[in-house]
This record gives sequence, structure tokens and C-alpha cells, in this order.
Amino acid sequence: MMNLIRHEIKIDESFYKVEEVRQLTNETFSLKLPKARFAFKAGQHISLGIHGDYQSREYSIYSGADDENLEVLVKEVQNGYFTPKLRKLKVGDLVEIHGPFGKFGMEPKDAETGKFVFIASGTGIAPFRSMVRTYPEIDYTLIHGVRHSEEAYDRNEYATDRYILCSSRDKKGTYHGRLTGYLKGCTFSPETHFYLCGNSDMIFDALEILKDKGFERDQIHCEVYF
Repeated sequence: MMNLIRHEIKIDESFYKVEEVRQLTNETFSLKLPKARFAFKAGQHISLGIHGDYQSREYSIYSGADDENLEVLVKEVQNGYFTPKLRKLKVGDLVEIHGPFGKFGMEPKDAETGKFVFIASGTGIAPFRSMVRTYPEIDYTLIHGVRHSEEAYDRNEYATDRYILCSSRDKKGTYHGRLTGYLKGCTFSPETHFYLCGNSDMIFDALEILKDKGFERDQIHCEVYF
């Protein structure tokens, strides 16, 4: 009599099924994944890959630490290799996640007592949404620089008096122009801590502006996207 051997296929714990693809603009979307096994601190990032593909990319976590889902914010790069593949993902597809990584964030005690200014360009807003959702009582102002006002991702989640939209290609934002232009005209409390996330040109320019305003380097925290 032949003995039948049952082979059990196990999915590695680093693989997660896509639960939702949420379209935000023609180019930008978020991927919602299960969070049951994944613990992180607001501000951290992950390495994200597609099951069966050899490449991966790093993305800041877009969801709050206590949210039901793990979420990342993605902007498709025209003629890129990786983001067009992410764009084609469907509910039920497998992605591979490693992490979390990074120290771009704050301790819960600091979030309760500190004063913060978040400065983001484009999808660099991702870690700040995570921070605001994780610490609902945080004292913050968010300055978000985009080309078009439609790129104000999930704008309705932020208090209107705390969210400053700087749009360089249209006049529908709070300020028409680059966020660095808005930043130059701002006055901040001496105890403010600044968190910067986005492209390197914006971050380098913002660092010089804040330095000229008298802020010390240890008050400024940076996460460079590219």
C-alpha cells in the first residue's frame, strides 16, 4: 500500500496579502495590508517587495501605530521599474515586508509635551500622517509642499489651522509657491522641534532657512527620500 505524504505549504511571515488599493490621485495610491504581526513606531519605514520579484524599495509607514491596517503611500514613477508593478497589485496579491527600520520619530512622552513643525514635500507626508494618527493630541503644524493642490493627500484628516498646503503649480493651496518660500516668512517658538521628510533639495534648503532663523541642528530631524 502506498503511503501518501502530505506537504503543507507555509507562507513566510514576511509576506502579506494586499487588502485594499486606495487611489488618491491619478499617480498616487496607498496599499493597505494586515497589521496583525507587525509592530512599529510612528516615523519608521519598511522595505517593500512583490512576491516573486527580486527588487524592493523603502517606504515610510503611512498608518498610525494603533490603526487596524499597515499602510504605505506610493507615487508611481513614469517609466520606473518598481512603482508601476505596485500600481498593478490587486486585493489578495502577496507583498514582502521587512522591518521596521529607522529612528525618525519621537518618544511618546516627547509627543505629549513638545511643540513640532512637520515639513514635507510630496509623499514625504507619509511619516507625519503616522505621527498625527499615533499621537492625536500632539502640538504640531504641518507644512506640505506639492506641485498641484490635488496632491494634498488625506488633507481632511488634519485640523485646518494646523495644515499649510504650499502648491507651486496652482493657486488652490494655502500658499502659492514652494514651501521653502513660505518657510522663510514664518516665525517659530524657540523650543520648536522640526521634522523634515522629502526630496533632498527641499531638505537642504529648509535646513539653511532654519539655521538662519537661529535653530540648532539637534532641533532638526531629517528623512531624505531621494
